[in-house]
Amino acid sequence: QLQLVESGGGLVQPGGSLTLSCAASGDTLEDYSFGWFRQAPGKEREGIICISRSGTTTNHLDSLKGRFTISRDNAKNTVILRMNNLKPEDTAIYYCAADTPAGATFCASAPPLYPYWGQGTQVTVSS
Repeated sequence: QLQLVESGGGLVQPGGSLTLSCAASGDTLEDYSFGWFRQAPGKEREGIICISRSGTTTNHLDSLKGRFTISRDNAKNTVILRMNNLKPEDTAIYYCAADTPAGATFCASAPPLYPYWGQGTQVTVSS
């Protein structure tokens, strides 16, 4: 069974950058698409960006375009989320999740479509 562990969260000042890592184990990554999600206090979990099995990336939030990027390294069993120009409204718990979609170029935005989840890592953007 695929297991996911996020790392790299922390406290950063507005305008700063963070890189989150999602380490996968228990299966080969080639069969999975991956998504990053976040959940702020009092809000629902939302999909922010995903990467398909073929490496196609999809941004789900217009406010994050140009600031957040996702990449995958199947050989290292790792999925990376790079976050730049962070804003206080980016404060949330960030989750990595995996899915096994039929299409190689597709990745979903809706959390219920992802059966595998990490435990999350806290990102706080504050001065």
